Amino acid sequence: GKHTVKLDNKAADVRVKPFTLDMGIKFELHVTISGKKINVSEIPELSIPEDWMRDKLELNFYKSEQGGGAVENVNYDKQSRTAVITFLRPG
Repeated sequence: GKHTVKLDNKAADVRVKPFTLDMGIKFELHVTISGKKINVSEIPELSIPEDWMRDKLELNFYKSEQGGGAVENVNYDKQSRTAVITFLRPG
């Protein structure tokens, strides 16, 4: 639809249009599992902020259908391309 936005005492007519975000990135990880923590290595270098990469890792390992669970912490090291995922409960 059409909207009017007021900025600095001026009005601008704007129209909303849907668009597709190209955010889908697939990559392969190498994982070592040990009780409550998982060591992840060979994380690909992506041109995204480090906090986005931590969020992607947390979401990926949170999925219970893939054997994951509630994540306590994600310690990501961009230089070494590694991360340590710590879960709330061992499993």
